[in-house]
Amino acid sequence: MLSLEKGATNSILRSQSKPIKKFDKKLKKLVQEMIETMFKENGVGLAAPQIGLNLQLAVVRLNVETQQEIVLALINPQINHLSEELVEMEEGCLSLPGKWGHVKRHKSLVVTFQNEKGEKQTLALEGFNARVIQHEFDHLKATLYLDKATEVRDA
Repeated sequence: MLSLEKGATNSILRSQSKPIKKFDKKLKKLVQEMIETMFKENGVGLAAPQIGLNLQLAVVRLNVETQQEIVLALINPQINHLSEELVEMEEGCLSLPGKWGHVKRHKSLVVTFQNEKGEKQTLALEGFNARVIQHEFDHLKATLYLDKATEVRDA
């Protein structure tokens, strides 16, 4: 299991991530280790900065705890469209244990990314799935949910 970077002022979590250019066995191994870590930590997403790497890579669980649940690696993601409608919900983060915050996020989005083979993919998502993508995308841009939270409480 990979170790997690923690803390609101952590320099790795507060640094911009760089694009991934090499799609090889090393990347596939990293993705697999990130997925294993995400599940062991009971997370729904994990971004590379959270394990100490400033790379544009995140793994996410979509349709959590349903028969349609899938796990995806998002490499070099770009959010192409955000709905105007915002929804406020409580969020937590594996890098900020013991804290929860209310965050307004866009209800739906369209995200383009590369998979582990370097193939371009596009997804239109809404609800909790869109929230997970926005949360992990923020990590790649050196933003934590605390930066957007309207209210924060101890867990």
